[in-house]
Amino acid sequence: MTKANIAAVILAAGKGTRMKSDLPKVMHPLAGRPMIRHLLATVGALGPARTVVVIGPGMERVAEAVAPHPTVIQAEQRGTGDAVRAAQPLLEGFAGDVLVLYGDTPLITLATLECLLEARRQPPQPSVVVLGFRPADPGEYGRLVTSADGSLEAIVEYRDARPEERALALCNSGVMAIDGARLPSLLDHLDNRNAKGEYYLTDIVALARRADEPCAYVEAPEAELLGINSRAELAAAEAVVQQGLRVRAMAGGATLTAPETVWLCHDTRLGRDVIIGPNVVFGLGVEVADRVEIRAFCHIEGARIAEGAIIGPFARLRPGTELGRDVHIGNFVEVKNATVEAGAKANHLTYLGDARVGAGANIGAGTVTCNYDGFSKYHTEIGKGAFIGTHSSLIAPVKVGDDAYVSTGSVITRDVPEGALAIARARQEERLGWVEKFRSRKRAEKAAKASAGNAPAPQTKSGG
Repeated sequence: MTKANIAAVILAAGKGTRMKSDLPKVMHPLAGRPMIRHLLATVGALGPARTVVVIGPGMERVAEAVAPHPTVIQAEQRGTGDAVRAAQPLLEGFAGDVLVLYGDTPLITLATLECLLEARRQPPQPSVVVLGFRPADPGEYGRLVTSADGSLEAIVEYRDARPEERALALCNSGVMAIDGARLPSLLDHLDNRNAKGEYYLTDIVALARRADEPCAYVEAPEAELLGINSRAELAAAEAVVQQGLRVRAMAGGATLTAPETVWLCHDTRLGRDVIIGPNVVFGLGVEVADRVEIRAFCHIEGARIAEGAIIGPFARLRPGTELGRDVHIGNFVEVKNATVEAGAKANHLTYLGDARVGAGANIGAGTVTCNYDGFSKYHTEIGKGAFIGTHSSLIAPVKVGDDAYVSTGSVITRDVPEGALAIARARQEERLGWVEKFRSRKRAEKAAKASAGNAPAPQTKSGG
């Protein structure tokens, strides 16, 4: 299968009105990536010579998302046949296999596409091969009408189907592999004499059969052909994608103690012997090395975690986080745009933002790197082996030297030299006997107020 033999036309002009969204339907994400990019990644594995995406007016965001693949605009939505016609100028002179796919049907697998192309190339080399499926509820899908020898005779849209055709179980997915040399002629002969007044691409099967050209079909699982037209269908597709990602992660050597509660991104990379607890969420751009443990209820995005680290529970790693070997990030610790070097620990209740924490440093509970002044972000440097006491605030830009010690409750505004102790808190005072004097005064004040409130009202003379 060579690049010169394959072209792909992806139909993505649908408005997706049932999504109730300002975002074009095919831009809604699955596992952190627009659904159309899932499909493009699958198609890209075939190495097509040309890929054309058909979009509607005002869909600049889709054009940006599919770049560098070219787009064409279907000015009016007059059916799938009209949409493929819009792509024809970019397929001029192409005589290989043309795949027609749908941007809102992103779960189709590479194996299914290869099977479709293989059927197109096998004798008698049918002009059109259609991908069919047998859904649990055929509903209003178009039906595939087959002959006694198993070839494909026609595709009948549900609205135009007779009762006996509606009773057929084999349904049309819309996905096709078409002889590129025959496609222009077949498109030219389409008409819109049907219940919806549209140009159906499905009619090319009947047109090819009238010209005594063979047509065929192959079948795929219903789960691969889930079309996404509503938020509920988007959620169902997300569940399918997540299940696949979890299976892949476990097959690669990661342990997911409660797989159904772990949410992965399409680009999540997990090493061997990684242990992931319940209710962990991965955003985009996460790389986890071998033998890392991620405990329950962590949220991680844009982070790289080196071997042997322990994260959580209830930790949040934000973009720009780099954790070294054997780092410990504990409960209710947030790290953002910070490097934490090998063996360093921040075990609880801490914020490390725009910072470097040196190897072996210990960050006490309640420590905050104060990195933002309302206008700009500033960097905090914590040296190797440094100890930051509980409830300390480090006012960036500031540097704590190697092996320095910051005393508990300090507010650090100046650099701390290597090996020094920094104490930056108010001096403690004791005033002996103060409590009893204070309480006695407050009791007297309270009693005076109560007495004034109970005094009789003053008498006044009435006028005669």
